[in-house]
Amino acid sequence: MDGTLAIAANNLTSPIILFFILGVAAAFARSDLSIPEAIAKGLSIYLLFAIGFKGGVSVADHGIDTTLVLSLLAGMVLSFLLPVLAFALLRGMTRLSTIDAAAVAGHYGSISIVTFVAATSVATSAGLNPEGYMVAVAAVMEAPAILSALWIVARFGKQSADMEEGLIREILLNGSIVLLVGAFVIGWITGDEGMQMIAPFIQAPFQGVLCLFLLDMGLIAGRGLREARSVLTPGLFAFGVIMPVLGAGFGLGTGMLLGLSPGGVLLFMTLAASASYIAVPAAMRVALPEANPSIYLTLSLGITFPFNLTLGIPIYLAVANALAGG
Repeated sequence: MDGTLAIAANNLTSPIILFFILGVAAAFARSDLSIPEAIAKGLSIYLLFAIGFKGGVSVADHGIDTTLVLSLLAGMVLSFLLPVLAFALLRGMTRLSTIDAAAVAGHYGSISIVTFVAATSVATSAGLNPEGYMVAVAAVMEAPAILSALWIVARFGKQSADMEEGLIREILLNGSIVLLVGAFVIGWITGDEGMQMIAPFIQAPFQGVLCLFLLDMGLIAGRGLREARSVLTPGLFAFGVIMPVLGAGFGLGTGMLLGLSPGGVLLFMTLAASASYIAVPAAMRVALPEANPSIYLTLSLGITFPFNLTLGIPIYLAVANALAGG
């Protein structure tokens, strides 16, 4: 327990977390601090490019094996099944309609790439070397959760969700997925030689860029919480904390069954615990326009995202070290 608290304390005093807290505080204080949208988008592009490329280089060094393939399959299965658990919890803990509950549930099977990047940074700082192909696992966990949410509406709702071909295409060609997978493939093809060519660009600046991005995320989360407090019932708040912990438990079991390193287990826990706030909201606006965006955005970005950054990742790290480190 003392070890977990020490890890949590160290994480809370790291620059990336403190910049996120600064953003939240500035938003609640109604400061005019802001990151221009074009710059924020550039920071996001940089992070996706850097983490994807480094993951591809790691896979080139590691090679394709059974564990990699099974990890990808396990990620897809988790992404489809976790929304079903989330939907059941929401129906028991809140009074959300079927449409709203399904929309929220879809966010909790998909992933937050920024939470993944933060966990990767924490793992590296702790001396762990997660499997590079976890970037590919993150990519394949984006879309199944969206399809699961639409299946839930079709199964339990009074009307069927829009499953038109255009929506599936939009999900698969989402910009973040294309960049992440594309950079991963390029890193895989070019390997160490490619890394040596662009290392000064994607290694030294990475932590600083991540700090600025999390400052922007803190501003967005703080404003969302400030403006949407009326929809945040005690049941929804509890769900936003309980669901990531349950998801992390499934990620822990999956990572250990696959025989991943402690760093890999940490990242699988983080992926299963995180909630999307980019790809899924975009898809829900198209497929489930009746769903209330203030509910699912406040939960994913205002509750689960801060919880994972400040408390969740340190707990997942301590658990992964204790159970997978032996």
